[in-house]
Amino acid sequence: MSKKPFPKDFLFGAATSSFQIEGATDVDGRSPSIWDQFCQEEGTIADGSDGRRACEHYFRFRDDVALMKNLGLEAYRFSIAWPRVLPEGFGKVHEKGMAFYEQLVDELLEKNIEPWVTLYHWDLPACLGHQGGWLHRDTTRHFADYAQKMVERLGDRVKHWITHNEPWCVAMLGYRRGEHAPGMKDPRSGWIAAHHVLLSHGMAMQAIRSVRSDIKAGITLNLTPAYPASDSAVDREATRAFDGSFNRWYLDQVLKGCLPIDMVPEVEAECGALDFMRNGDLDLMKQDMDFLGINYYSRAIIRGEENAPGQMPRRLTQDPTDLTDMDWEVSPEGLRDLLVRLQMEYQPRSLYITENGAAYDDAPDAQGRIRDERRVRYLQKHARAMQEALDQGVNLKGYFLWSLFDNFEWAYGYQKRFGMVWVNYETQERLPKDSALWYRDLIQTRVIP
Repeated sequence: MSKKPFPKDFLFGAATSSFQIEGATDVDGRSPSIWDQFCQEEGTIADGSDGRRACEHYFRFRDDVALMKNLGLEAYRFSIAWPRVLPEGFGKVHEKGMAFYEQLVDELLEKNIEPWVTLYHWDLPACLGHQGGWLHRDTTRHFADYAQKMVERLGDRVKHWITHNEPWCVAMLGYRRGEHAPGMKDPRSGWIAAHHVLLSHGMAMQAIRSVRSDIKAGITLNLTPAYPASDSAVDREATRAFDGSFNRWYLDQVLKGCLPIDMVPEVEAECGALDFMRNGDLDLMKQDMDFLGINYYSRAIIRGEENAPGQMPRRLTQDPTDLTDMDWEVSPEGLRDLLVRLQMEYQPRSLYITENGAAYDDAPDAQGRIRDERRVRYLQKHARAMQEALDQGVNLKGYFLWSLFDNFEWAYGYQKRFGMVWVNYETQERLPKDSALWYRDLIQTRVIP
């Protein structure tokens, strides 16, 4: 095992999101989100559950922050629930909802844990969803206004802000595939939603800068490096198309201010004219970001198929010998390759891994210990991949483990456990797993245990 230390200023933290852990969905004036409504629809959540309780973080945040301190976390990435602070989607800030985040930030700072805020982790106010959600251009304006209000209230204490978490998931899982809220299944809607989310990112960046000049801000993209299953022309072409629709469509717009030109005919073949894009939109999307956040879980091995014109789906194959409970291949080399590629092709000012982790269903043994050896091995391998990227000159500045807690895992409900802290959803007991103790050692020593 490598004994080379991580840099002293390398930031180690953990991440969560509001809907997945807060609970209290009808408390203190919070309005419903599109996920509250999605959970009520039959067949949308694998175990029929919802986010009404989740981890009850809304009520237990002081104890949770104390736990973070005991685990040695240097930073905590969390998201603000838009419908908790602006129940109507816009207008005056709701003080009871805002008070929760004020107190959470103050508690973190008291424990010397750096707060990182994500403005949008998928829980759009349902009232805006009823007006079209991310299909309606007005939502971009409302999002920028929301961003400005949050920075006005928290920007004196929170110095790192993320506009959006995973625009691909918001658009494609929510509007194209129907697997996530709001549950639409329309290809054109997926591309419209993607455009408006990225546009709102640019508008929010401008709003943030208008409030404070000392804020560091960026966006988080979920990125999946793609490799052809063989050297055949069909597989290589399919890999290009996958990379273009999954990765470059988002990277190129926010970092280069342009569309990946090779993808335009394919997107138009699927959704028609890109008439939802207006002059100046691309310039607005490309803002000067202080960092790019990366959510990485696995790679994609692509095997091409003969498709009719306009059909973009490609079949993914993967090595079945080492899979997480999500059936995702454990591939640390994909993380290294992704980081090196981003540094070379896009040259972001700095990079942070804002999510990385694995779902394994490890439960307490008779002694109350959770021996999640597979997660420990996963983290060891990905820590080594980060060191390899650093050795190749990548300007990687930090890492946020996903997730701090077992939580509501979207359409899977409570069936998948990503946490380094085990949660008993009935009693709300928290138990750090072996992986949490391993991570604490890494943070303390800067050397991979």
